[in-house]
Amino acid sequence: MTETLQLRLARPADLAAVDALLARSYPRLLAADYPPSVLVTAVPLIARARPELLASGRYWLACDTEDRVLAAGGWSAGSPEASDVRQGLAHIRHVATDPSATRRGIGRALLSRAMDQARAEGFVRFSCLSTRTAVPFYASLGFRVLGEAEIALAPGIGFPAIRMQAGD
Repeated sequence: MTETLQLRLARPADLAAVDALLARSYPRLLAADYPPSVLVTAVPLIARARPELLASGRYWLACDTEDRVLAAGGWSAGSPEASDVRQGLAHIRHVATDPSATRRGIGRALLSRAMDQARAEGFVRFSCLSTRTAVPFYASLGFRVLGEAEIALAPGIGFPAIRMQAGD
């Protein structure tokens, strides 16, 4: 990573910038691993910033010198699937990198910062629901595949994902 990069906590005012990042990222980066029939129904639902994450103090942005959002992601104590809170288990949430910024260490820097924050708060294990596309990225950070999952996005609309976990 040769460029100047600022890692900062997201704010509710960043909603439009994160929405724009997700809208740029998901259609392009997921196209190789998901059929068009899945993308046409799922992307409009997953490419929306989560206001509660942006306001949580646990969601990070990687920005360039002009404050353009190149990556976003964070964590929560509760699972995105339910109110499941387990001692020491943090859930990695809504991670994305701009297609023009992949493979430059930006996503790794952002997620490392988020995971360091979680460790500082006493979390020692991490779980995520990865896209098929992001499995190698998470594996490079020490995550292992637990199995396949289907995320229910809306009645009759599911999204295939991969459960992964890292840590003790």
